Amino acid sequence: MTTPRRIKIKGRPQPDNVLVVGSVAYDSIITPHAQGEKILGGSASYACLAASYFTSPHIVGVVGHDFHDRDRKKLARRGIDLSGLQTDESGRTFAWRGRYHENFNRRDTEDLQLNVFERFNPVLSETQKKTPYVMLGNIRPELQLSVLDQLESPRFVLADTIDIWIETKRELLAEVMRRADLLVINDAESAKLTGETNVILAGRHLRAHGCRTVIIKKGEHGAVLFHEEGLFTTPAYPVTELRDPTGAGDSFAGALIGYLAAT
Repeated sequence: MTTPRRIKIKGRPQPDNVLVVGSVAYDSIITPHAQGEKILGGSASYACLAASYFTSPHIVGVVGHDFHDRDRKKLARRGIDLSGLQTDESGRTFAWRGRYHENFNRRDTEDLQLNVFERFNPVLSETQKKTPYVMLGNIRPELQLSVLDQLESPRFVLADTIDIWIETKRELLAEVMRRADLLVINDAESAKLTGETNVILAGRHLRAHGCRTVIIKKGEHGAVLFHEEGLFTTPAYPVTELRDPTGAGDSFAGALIGYLAAT
């Protein structure tokens, strides 16, 4: 298997200008076409691997005593700085098991074990505090706010979230949304946040309630960007054979912030 090439961009700044804070996990996945056990996953893993095509990101997360050296090497080979990847020897790595249905639009979580991730408390190094481009993965909003409080004048902050925080920590999430430069969520999450099932109305609602810029992902139908100059739509990349969509949203966000940091 060949190593993916790094994309070179003219005028690219220093290669360590992206910080990604999120989960590192082991996924066990069943799809209509294949299945796999203990696959490297988690929002920070996917985002950093995608960002590594454009820059050399710092990862901040936690793993357990069962985390394999081969997975550390997989991340390190892409130029990802692992100094912020904590190892908690008292437990196992965050684990998720899920099953996708025939059209991949619906999945069932069959098992979820937070393990050491339940005690995750991101503490940034002096170098990490100065990182200009930051992605906050879909961790608890209070942890996202803790990271924001530690940062020293970041140039651009991208925030992600998931349904459970919309349902249980809405006020804290609203503060994250106000402090971030870009919110990236999917259409189901935008509907839950705003009560609007129409993506255009949902995006406008979020902008009117404090979000500077919003991207709403629509899966196979692409994404919509809402910002001060209006909106922009883009289609999804055409795929003839979908095998596993796990981490697609995290990869999208990671590649986006990696590209922004490199241009």
